[in-house]
Amino acid sequence: MNFDKGVNFTAGLPIVRTSPDHGTAFDIAGKGIANAQSTIEAFNFAKLILKNR
Repeated sequence: MNFDKGVNFTAGLPIVRTSPDHGTAFDIAGKGIANAQSTIEAFNFAKLILKNR
């Protein structure tokens, strides 16, 4: 539904772990067509989690 902003979060770990919802996108690696927005969202969500610990 929201491919460019989807984020995975793994709870219960001693560290904060987030990742883009779409995975690694190996099929488009090196083609210059990847959209980094989901990675940026994962980073921002990790910051939010750390801020609210």
